[in-house]
Formats: sequence, C-alpha cells, structure tokens
Amino acid sequence: MLSRIAESLYWIGRYLERADAKARVLDVHLTRIQDEPGTDQERQLRTLLAAMGVDPGDAAVTPTSVVGLLAFDQESPASITAALTAARENARGAREILSSELWEALNVTWHGLAERRMAAAVLGPQVFCHYVRERTAMTTGLISTTMVRDDGWRFLSLGVALERIDMAARMLSTPALAEGRASVLAGLLRSVGGHDTFVRVYQGAVSPANVAEFLLRDQLSPRSVAFSLAAAESLLRELDPGLDDRLGVADGARRALGRMRLALEFRSSAELLDDLPSLIESLLRLTSRTSDEVTSRYFGKSLLVRWAEEVAL
Repeated sequence: MLSRIAESLYWIGRYLERADAKARVLDVHLTRIQDEPGTDQERQLRTLLAAMGVDPGDAAVTPTSVVGLLAFDQESPASITAALTAARENARGAREILSSELWEALNVTWHGLAERRMAAAVLGPQVFCHYVRERTAMTTGLISTTMVRDDGWRFLSLGVALERIDMAARMLSTPALAEGRASVLAGLLRSVGGHDTFVRVYQGAVSPANVAEFLLRDQLSPRSVAFSLAAAESLLRELDPGLDDRLGVADGARRALGRMRLALEFRSSAELLDDLPSLIESLLRLTSRTSDEVTSRYFGKSLLVRWAEEVAL
C-alpha cells in the first residue's frame, strides 16, 4: 500500500472519531449548563476548552464562543467542522480504497455542515451536534460493512483507537471525578458514549472510583482506554508481524502500549483515582508518541496536524 494512502486512512479514522467525540462532549456540556443555570458557567466552559487543548486567552468565554471554537472554527484542528473537512479531504486522496458508499457518506456529511450550522443559529447547537453524531455513526457502520479487513482497514482502525485513548484521557482530566456528584459523573459517561453500558455493568452505582475503573480498564467496553490500547496493540502486530521474535516484542510502540495496558490492569480502583493525574499525562504522551512512531515508520514524514496540547506534552 502506498504510504500516502495509508496516512490518509489513518487520519480519516482519527478525524471521524474526533468529530463524533466532540459532538458528544459539546452536547452534554451545553445541556448541563442549560439544566443548571446557577453553576459557574464560565469556569465550566474554560475547563472544557482546556481539556480540548484550546486556549481562549483573556477573552470572555460564553456558550456561543465555545460552540464557535469547538464546532464551527474551520481553522482549528480542535473543531468538529475542521475534523470532518479534513476527513473528507483525506478520503478524496484514498478513493481507490474506499467504497463508493463510504465516500458518498463522507461527502454528504461535509456538504450538510453549512445547512446544519444555519439551523443551529435558530434551534440551538444541539441540532448540529446530533447531525454530526448521526452522520459519523452512519459512516462508522459503512466502514464496518464495506471495507476489506486489509492493511487499509487496519490503519483506519488504528487511528480510531488512538483517538479514543486521547479523548478518554482528556475527559478524565476535567474536574468531574473530583466533584463526585452523580449528575456530573453521568454527564462524563455520556460524553464518551459509555453511560448505558456503565449502568448495566455497575447496576447504577455511580461513584468516582467506579467511573474511573470503567473508563480506564473495562475489557469489554469499546470506548474504554484498556480496550483501545489492546486494539491498537493488535493492529500494530498485524501491520508488521515480522517485528516479533522469540525474545519478545521488538516494536517500541507496541511495547509502550502494552506497558500502559498492564499498568492499568494491575492497579486497584483506589490507585487509579490516586494516580489519575499522572496516568492522564502518560496517556496523552503515549498517544502522541505512538502517532509519531507510526508516522515515521509507515508514512515517512512529520505529522501535519496535531491537537494543540500534544505539542506542549
């Protein structure tokens, strides 16, 4: 496979996951602000922007300005519009690999953004968020049902796995666990698409320890960090099985992913909470470093687009 095609597929996976995750996060936070008008609105919004790697500076932060930065800003890699635009542009360069249905879904999604933005100005930003979630779900379904399980699919899926790790770490960096209120913890779970699964697993026992345990090391939830770490390990092994030998794993990226997965697996729930700040920093560094190594090995040039915060880490 040509390196440019592999790179395009990898970033399609990352951008689609980023757009979906941002739509969930924005929807949940805006709904919470509407439902709890007495809360410190600006502090919550600044915390959200910080988690997403966006620095608004000294400017006043309002729901409208946050929606602009995280949903509509075409120049910021942290926005939904920029992510979906980049996914479509990468898909244009990989048309020979993608099915016609998948390309059409990406193209239609991009063309519908302007209309949904105008609708959001009248009906509220949730209209835009719901549109993005529905379209990315459709696109993900087409990826699952129309792509051959070859290296192209593996690169795309690797992008999804790394983006999920990154997003879960960013959401855990917010003060939701420290606050400990059931409504705030439920919002955190909805932000990462894990609320219903959590309720079934823990039978509604919402606590900071249970939420951290579920998001970090649940082996069966596809949006947990542990699940995505294992998926990324498996995909890297399949992409280059020759790197394994009788002395262990020769791939540095796989070793780092495996060490992190085991570090999560063998911590107690209390230790997960106590070590959470260092774990979050380690996860953000891990995804950035793994992405760099994948780029260096398979794509042969420096990354063009990163989260703003990845550079600082």
